Amino acid sequence: MRVLLIEDEAAIAEFVQRGLQEYHYHVTVAADGETGLRLALEERFGVIILDLMLPRRDGLSVCRELRERRVTTPILMLTARDAVRDRVRGLETGADDYLCKPFDFSELLARVQALARRDRIHKGRTIRVADLEVDTTARTVTRGGRRMDLTAREYELLEALAAHEGQILSREVIQERVWMDDESYSNTVDVHIKGLRKKIDADFPVKLIHTVYGQGYVLEVRDPAPKAETPQASTSRGTSR
Repeated sequence: MRVLLIEDEAAIAEFVQRGLQEYHYHVTVAADGETGLRLALEERFGVIILDLMLPRRDGLSVCRELRERRVTTPILMLTARDAVRDRVRGLETGADDYLCKPFDFSELLARVQALARRDRIHKGRTIRVADLEVDTTARTVTRGGRRMDLTAREYELLEALAAHEGQILSREVIQERVWMDDESYSNTVDVHIKGLRKKIDADFPVKLIHTVYGQGYVLEVRDPAPKAETPQASTSRGTSR
């Protein structure tokens, strides 16, 4: 897969390029926003990694113009800023995910792989997570083959969570980007999450919607916690020959 990396810090660009190439990605590097925009418009890439602060043209304007020109390539935005408002602005302009500097390469790789996977799913117009299916064309939801009756806001919330599988969405992002409503009460998201859980998770042993305390909500399949070994079992194995 081809990746476009738009990053002006040479050390970071070399670090990311070398790491991705070890995983057999073909990486093109642009050191400023204008060059990155031109490459993104002229060539086809699987994922774009876009720094927020760039010479000649900043990452937000690059992202905005790409979306205005109907370039749908997944965009991972890099930023040294950790304020919620900056992350929201990136998502509002069309970025699919964000990663704050400094970051571990393993996390960047996981996010690039997740974006590529989601893009393939979206091209099929159906998002699938475990036995959950969200048809983004018909705006219908099924789990385990059972049709779920959701309100408009519940559907929008579920589609956003499923489209960003494994990524935490804060209450602010949900209100401002998913619902385009920053005037509602702060507990509005919590109320809709509770309603979604009753419909999506209550009757199923595997829960998909999880709370990340102090951060927001995430939809993902989590491995069950390993069962604690009983003292008897441990003793038995330890004495066997």
